[in-house]
Amino acid sequence: MQNTSAPTHCPYCALQCGMTLTPLPQGGVEVTERPDFPVNRGALCGKGRTAAQVLSPAVRLTAPLVREGGRLVEAGWPEALDRIAERLGAARERYGADALGVFGGGGLTNEKAYALGKFARVVLGTSQIDYNGRFCMSSAAAAGTKAFGLDRGLPFPLEDIPRTGCVILVGSNLAETMPPALRFFTELRENGGTLIVVDPRRTRTADQADLHLAPRPGTDLALALGLLHLVVAEGRTDEEYIRERTTGWAEARAAAMAHWPEYVERITGVPVPQLREAVRMFCAPRAAMVLTARGPEQHSKGTDTVGAWINLCLATGRAGRPLSGYGCLTGQGNGQGGREHGQKADQLPGYRKLDDPEARRHVAGVWGVDPDALPGPGRSAYELLDALGTDVRTLLLMGSNPVVSAPRAAHIEERLRSLDFLAVADVVLSETAELADVVLPVAQWAEETGTTTSLEGRVLLRRRAVAPPPGVRTDLYVLHELAARLGVEKGFPTDPEEVFGELRRASAGGPADYSGITYRRLAEENGVFWPCPADPPTADTADTAGTTGTAPDAGPGAEPVPGPGAHPGSPRLFLERFATADGRARFVPVVHRAAAEEPDEEYPLVLTTGRVVAQYQSGAQTRRVAELNAAAPGPFVELHPRLAAQLGAADGDPVAVVSRRGRAVAPARVTATIRPDTVFMPFHWPGEGRANTLTNPALDPTSGMPEFKACAVRLEVLGPRARPGDGLA
Repeated sequence: MQNTSAPTHCPYCALQCGMTLTPLPQGGVEVTERPDFPVNRGALCGKGRTAAQVLSPAVRLTAPLVREGGRLVEAGWPEALDRIAERLGAARERYGADALGVFGGGGLTNEKAYALGKFARVVLGTSQIDYNGRFCMSSAAAAGTKAFGLDRGLPFPLEDIPRTGCVILVGSNLAETMPPALRFFTELRENGGTLIVVDPRRTRTADQADLHLAPRPGTDLALALGLLHLVVAEGRTDEEYIRERTTGWAEARAAAMAHWPEYVERITGVPVPQLREAVRMFCAPRAAMVLTARGPEQHSKGTDTVGAWINLCLATGRAGRPLSGYGCLTGQGNGQGGREHGQKADQLPGYRKLDDPEARRHVAGVWGVDPDALPGPGRSAYELLDALGTDVRTLLLMGSNPVVSAPRAAHIEERLRSLDFLAVADVVLSETAELADVVLPVAQWAEETGTTTSLEGRVLLRRRAVAPPPGVRTDLYVLHELAARLGVEKGFPTDPEEVFGELRRASAGGPADYSGITYRRLAEENGVFWPCPADPPTADTADTAGTTGTAPDAGPGAEPVPGPGAHPGSPRLFLERFATADGRARFVPVVHRAAAEEPDEEYPLVLTTGRVVAQYQSGAQTRRVAELNAAAPGPFVELHPRLAAQLGAADGDPVAVVSRRGRAVAPARVTATIRPDTVFMPFHWPGEGRANTLTNPALDPTSGMPEFKACAVRLEVLGPRARPGDGLA
């Protein structure tokens, strides 16, 4: 075991908080603060503080498992890898390459995501690859690309937030999902700025707001359009900015004007005076921001909803200017980098499009293959999972747990069970791994070096602090060995820095250009913001990024700018032009439409889902940490006292939540912080309390995002207070 401390980053959310890991003489690893990293300045949430506990062999996989006689039993690595390669090869021979599926994850490092996409397309020859990040940021990514020509979660560093004038935070409970980020918003208010929070629940984040708007789930699109209507009606548009830096305003304006305040109040439940106050607060200062998270994005109209919020920024001149703009609060640890380098169904490295002939030529040249040999775009994540056992006969899955995290989860569990063959590479025996034919134990963040890209677009270096247990290998080793067994001897190195070197070449000239980034720079500069081409900035490259280095008004903690000869990276985008052909942002006209599934007589309530502070995503890792389980031991159903009284439900009573897709049971949590027509469940748990048993897989036609945040349900009280016939149906 190493004896020196390693500066690195948290394995959980997209803040990628800095931390230091120190191996202890008696075994285990100590996590300590790292104040030099500007995002968290040493602060860590409970998940970060306890992250090293999942390194313990007692809670993780330490040997390969293969299925024998219906049970998973330990096996050696050669046997496990041989079995995977044989089954993949046989399925390809019998059914064709597209019978082979690959499913990745937003927690994989950039090197792993890159190698996984290359493995699918070069070794397997399949188009059937996607990843669980499709369930997280895809609607914001699609809307940002439409409007700005480029998707980077935040086009500015988090350090800009305290110095703007107003922030509208839409559908984010960051006080629980990324607690160290809350201080940026606290500092905003201390500096005289204002915070508007949009959320159907009065969360811990909403408690910090100057104004809380509580729309009915599924109506954020109408809300944004209603605010834009008022901006126009009250003469608050920035006509000079619209004229000089945008296109498409006339059509977007006409669409918004159909959403007058009283109409929007009827749809959303947000009173007209609150709508007017929100517009006043947003437009009063010189600079303002809109930040969205999963609340408005996880809908079958998520792309349009985010587009409406972007239109609000553009109409008021609050994009591509210092301390202003639209941003997406990316969720997963490498949710940004994971969607840039090739594990998406329609994508090649560098955020290139798979159907772009020039992109195919460039990447094929780096890979040493014929561009025509690369498959075309495949199915999006839910569509891929839904096709398992029929069109897709085998699946290689890395770093994801769709048995808990996918919408209509019981159906997806059935599809996974119907596969001819399932191989899973993971740290722990997740609920999905339990269904596998082969399970491979792979190294964790503290046991391997690699890069991630934070929600700011800051590429970061995670450093290895300890060696993995003897029976554990890295994901890069897995891909190297499988490629060799399937006839591709070269091109899949196990050294992450070598993989990153190839990623740099593959991304060169693409929207997400990493070619000027090296491991040495990442270590010396505390991360580098992309785009960062290998050549020094020119007028063209500077225009594409909008700016390079730090803004003239950058405050304390701004990143240093490297000396002459190296591109400094791009902390702030779009300050001079947007990443479109003509440099102008695009208004996209959108109109309100109902959720895919509205309440009715049989299912009269709306269910929305989310996270709690002590658990993370599907809970596969955090549910193995005693301290976190003590804080959040299981699922619950949050409902308003008025609804509880109507049902005859008391706090703690078991309640069944029933949708058209299934039934989940969890204790009632009665609180006045939620709308009376809405119930909430966290989605971290499997079993009878699995929230995603209920959720609706209706897909956004542009992003492929399922509608996690709104579905029609009814409640049935199962507790001691229940009487015959109780329930709301």
